[in-house]
Amino acid sequence: MKAVLDPDCVLAHGLAAIRSQYQVPPAFPQPVLEAAEIAARRIPGEHVDRTDIPFVTLDPASATDLDQALAIETSGNDLLLRYAIADVAWFVTDGDPVDAEAWRRGTTLYLPDGKASLYPPVLSEGAASLLPDGPRPAVIFTVRVAPDGAVKLEEAERALVRSRAKLAYETVADSELPPQFAELARRIALAEAARGASRVDPPEQEVARRSNGGYALAFRARHPSEDQNAALSLAANLAIAEVLQAHHTGLFRVMAEPDAAAVARLRNSARAFGIAWPEALPLERFRDGLDAADPHQAALMLAIRRAGQGASYAPWSADAAPWHAAVAAPYVHATAPLRRLADRYVIRATLAVMNGQPVPGAVSDAFARLPKVMGRADALGGQIDRAVIDLAEAVILDGREGETFAAVVTDVDMRGARMQLSDLPVVTRIDAPGAAPGTALQVKLVDADPAKRALQFEAVGGGA
Repeated sequence: MKAVLDPDCVLAHGLAAIRSQYQVPPAFPQPVLEAAEIAARRIPGEHVDRTDIPFVTLDPASATDLDQALAIETSGNDLLLRYAIADVAWFVTDGDPVDAEAWRRGTTLYLPDGKASLYPPVLSEGAASLLPDGPRPAVIFTVRVAPDGAVKLEEAERALVRSRAKLAYETVADSELPPQFAELARRIALAEAARGASRVDPPEQEVARRSNGGYALAFRARHPSEDQNAALSLAANLAIAEVLQAHHTGLFRVMAEPDAAAVARLRNSARAFGIAWPEALPLERFRDGLDAADPHQAALMLAIRRAGQGASYAPWSADAAPWHAAVAAPYVHATAPLRRLADRYVIRATLAVMNGQPVPGAVSDAFARLPKVMGRADALGGQIDRAVIDLAEAVILDGREGETFAAVVTDVDMRGARMQLSDLPVVTRIDAPGAAPGTALQVKLVDADPAKRALQFEAVGGGA
């Protein structure tokens, strides 16, 4: 982790500029806040009492918008995952001011100096959040997980739940989690391997607020409990996708496989890394054998991830079966309704079909409109994330022009080479003709401009 020294508040001013440039909402309009206050007082009336189930939540320590609570039990050789998801639709009515504002926002936007929530805090961090301070309305998905990791959605119901504990990735002990937690995650990973899934979660750059009020730029390490918890969400989303596809409805997360040109570039990258890739071996089988513990293979795994054609949303269609290449299965987003607009509608559709009811017309209409809204929101979130990283990198390196740094090329695409500095969490582009992934470089910083959020390096020689 690298502290971002900012005595002149350049970073703080830069974050304000990013908020202005990307029109991050500074607050909720007063009518939305008033409607949310009224909604937060709505008493659950269609929820069975499941407060006896020992649910817990598992999130970053600082999180207060808690979408999910989990409980696991054994059923013969199977495991039953009871996944309680915040019942946002109980509080938000189609067309009301809170709903209309959520459609304008699409997702929660995260910046180091504060987030712009999808829903007002009285809901997202209060009445709808699965905090351990009282019963909360939720939708419980009961997912059966077989020994081989196969999943099946057995039940979906509105219920009152009570979280026993707010657990954090950073500090959780195994004894605080259900005894079957790690085994369930292992089964999901086993099924992923059997499907040839290619989900890759490399370390990501992050600018985080420090306890002293400053900021730090780092490659955020993933905690084992975080990966295991992601497996639970994956299990639920796969099981829900299967049900919705069978009922010819839903909004799916889709991703195409890398095209032929991308695969050819990946083969060149493999050769540059000295990784054997037999000509007759297809990508999906080749990537299964890569080892993330090997730096070169891990870099190639990242290149494979980036070579995909990007994930998007698509409503169910008789003309095209939904498919997510990285998951290697039909897939939906249903487990983060406090942070993603689309999830609220997927949950409503699932409740309907699992209880023998027709999918509401408002939900089907939303499925047709959501891909554009979510695509715009995802793109905006990505642009803001990159702008924040670019700003922090420029602040860290401001005043160090003329210094030489060791670096390594992480990947090469149509725009040239991307490199990472060896001793700082900085990833940027450089003009290095002929460089291949894994090439070691010595680079000189030519310019660092926090106002433009820009760095300029030039290669001055190969690495030692």
